[in-house]
Amino acid sequence: MERIEITGVRYTPDESTKKYVVKKIGALSRFLPRHARKTFSAEVVLREVNRANGNKYECDAKVIVPGKVLTAKDSTMNMLAAIDIVEAKLADQLRKYKETNKPAKGWRARVARFKQHIG
Repeated sequence: MERIEITGVRYTPDESTKKYVVKKIGALSRFLPRHARKTFSAEVVLREVNRANGNKYECDAKVIVPGKVLTAKDSTMNMLAAIDIVEAKLADQLRKYKETNKPAKGWRARVARFKQHIG
């Protein structure tokens, strides 16, 4: 993981929350193709929203990979739960990104595999 930028809006994240974000969002690099891991960066915004029925916490994350910007947002009554849900949403998006950006295998690899089955 190259860069993770964590900011708070009407919420001051403590060190344990920052470590949790780095651990969860930083682990997303395993879903990336190798060429994209060096330029992978993330911006995470943590918010506290005052509602009539109590406080609610929002997590908004933006992941920048080559050729695409992936975003996810969620709000719950617990900040760590919101981070978990956003991490799961981004993991799904990164799996799809990896599938669409796989390098195409050339005809030589197919011919070599075919020759192994025949011979």
